[in-house]
Amino acid sequence: MTDHITVKGQGGTFNAYIARPKTSPAPAVVVLQELFGVNADIRKTCDALAEQGFLAVAPDLFWRQEPGVDLNVTSEADWQHGLRLYQAYDRDAGAKDVKDTIDAVSSLPDCDGKVAVLGYCLGALMVFLTAVRYAGFDAAVAYHGSDTEKYLGELDGLTAPLLMHLAEEDEFISKAAQAEIKAALAKKPNTTVYSYPGQNHAFSRHNGTHYNAAAATLANSRTREFLNRQLR
Repeated sequence: MTDHITVKGQGGTFNAYIARPKTSPAPAVVVLQELFGVNADIRKTCDALAEQGFLAVAPDLFWRQEPGVDLNVTSEADWQHGLRLYQAYDRDAGAKDVKDTIDAVSSLPDCDGKVAVLGYCLGALMVFLTAVRYAGFDAAVAYHGSDTEKYLGELDGLTAPLLMHLAEEDEFISKAAQAEIKAALAKKPNTTVYSYPGQNHAFSRHNGTHYNAAAATLANSRTREFLNRQLR
């Protein structure tokens, strides 16, 4: 059984990694990458979700720029490569790609029709953008999405329940930006924001520099409970 599917997007097709649960049809989770592409960490995240009984799919967000990006978080050269892709990334087109992925996944025979979208860093920002711009999915989870505060003016478009995780010491999301995000989301009844004291950006990334097992376990357990509540 293949571990990739092809998604028809705006102006082309792109690949997405897929991890299937033992029992199907099942609810699906679309997993959105950091600036490192669909790398080992993202694939591991998908595999873990499949073990929890979800159909997990991670689309290649950088397909227009450089298909098949798979970078190593411990390599400085790979970091710089990822940053260049991140800075040139078309977020508006990317949100359409995410919605196209959601639509493709929801029509798979493996999917029971329920779909959530979950992302990290760049992927978390894309979760937010997709959630405020498009309907047609059931839940959204964002881990430390840099630049989210720049799009809070679009918050009225949010309809799906949203769970957000913020690291209090995030070097890419200032405390002022975090306060702005929390204040805006507090006005929406279907949103929950958790803050993690003492944690840096990407505290939940497997084998990352700032990985913190206790905080990651807590955040992931909250995510699992949220996904089960919204999708089952």
